[in-house]
Amino acid sequence: MARVTRFAPSPTGPLHLGHAYAALVAAARGDRFLLRIEDIDRARVKPEWETAIYDDLAWLGLAWERPVMRQSDRLPAHAAALDRLQAMGLTYRCTCTRGDIRAALSAPQEGAPVIGPDGPVYPGTCRSKGHTAGALRLDMIRAMDRLGEVAFHDTGIRPGPSRQDVAAIIAGIGDIVLARRDIGTSYHLAVVVDDAAQGITEVTRGEDLFEATAIHVVLQRLLGLPTPAYHHHRLIRDSAGRRLAKRDDARALAKYRADGATPADIRQMVGLSPAAR
Repeated sequence: MARVTRFAPSPTGPLHLGHAYAALVAAARGDRFLLRIEDIDRARVKPEWETAIYDDLAWLGLAWERPVMRQSDRLPAHAAALDRLQAMGLTYRCTCTRGDIRAALSAPQEGAPVIGPDGPVYPGTCRSKGHTAGALRLDMIRAMDRLGEVAFHDTGIRPGPSRQDVAAIIAGIGDIVLARRDIGTSYHLAVVVDDAAQGITEVTRGEDLFEATAIHVVLQRLLGLPTPAYHHHRLIRDSAGRRLAKRDDARALAKYRADGATPADIRQMVGLSPAAR
């Protein structure tokens, strides 16, 4: 069976060396290489950044199948997945602000907040309040009653099977947001639904997302979607050991191009010369 991989950037800033590494790894590992533009955060995306993505990837020598999937075109599919989870009785509305959550977690009886893949684990304040408006959250306790242990296979930094039991998922991840009030979906839901729609068989991503993968496996199993293999790769870091971010304009691919760098230079900078790994 053909291995299908993808690169899924958000057009919210310039691509940098870390993006180049991620795209090159994904392209090298796939028999088919797809591109998806993750543009659901309409307040931050800009058309010029999407154009720059295509320009930078083409300059690196990458080719991808067309048409390119744009996540903003997929909102009906995301809504259908939400409807399915709601029909299963696995969701609830949450009106808590970030300040509300911080206050709840700082209460003396709560102890130190647990930090999960999405930050502090939500304490379930709205779980039984019956709100009809607000963000939509997954009731992880009910979800895990259905699923039990979740597992996925990694071919990258932690090769082999990775498993998390019910207690670990509930305590360490909690009731994730499935749909934000402003965009009607979320990264976790959208990436799961769209990976399945594109037939992705191996997700390549940075090691910083390793813990979040359990969230995606939970959603895949609840929605009856296949769980692909995962290849969590190393991150490209600056001289201080920090992960590169889009604010690091000094490491933007466009700047390297303007300064006369070649695609071969970029590969060498990220440790992929002569072949991706």
